[in-house]
Amino acid sequence: MALPESPAAQHAAVAGRFADLVAGVGDWDAASPVAGWTARDVVAHLLEWFPGFLQHFAGVELAPVDATDPVGSWPVRTADVQALLDAPDADGRGVDDPMLGTMTLPEAVARFYTADVFMHTWDLARASGQDDRLDADQCAVMLAGMSEMEDAMRGSGQYGPAVDVPADAPAQDRLLGFIGRDPAWRPPRGLTPS
Repeated sequence: MALPESPAAQHAAVAGRFADLVAGVGDWDAASPVAGWTARDVVAHLLEWFPGFLQHFAGVELAPVDATDPVGSWPVRTADVQALLDAPDADGRGVDDPMLGTMTLPEAVARFYTADVFMHTWDLARASGQDDRLDADQCAVMLAGMSEMEDAMRGSGQYGPAVDVPADAPAQDRLLGFIGRDPAWRPPRGLTPS
């Protein structure tokens, strides 16, 4: 079952699931599936890049948080983004950029931020030994949409080369392979999550 259609409801569901994982991390220095990143780095990435995006493309400022404190900062960031999406004027705020196109602020949050949190959910879950299953329908929807703009995505430098997975693999594995993750990744030997 895919995520709700409303950007506000999508964010609430995805960020809430991610919050559960944050609360369950036992070792913030554990390796993650993103080369060179620890579990802490996965959360720090999500805390750090989005405020600049909002400021640049929508003129919206988020309060700063401490990216070195994922447990304390993730709920603050989630609440601030949710407040933006739940605001009565949310649909009246927009993003208009030659590269991104024109869309409402909630559409931009869903397309760029909530989608990123969704994908990094697997990274954090796998790094910390928690349930790493993603919604299969949402994986299929995202893979279909991203496949249409693969050249632009790869050219952005934000995605590594695709990892080959069988064409009949589950949607989650195909999405992970598309964004450059090995669905079979496990923490290095001797560094299993606690």
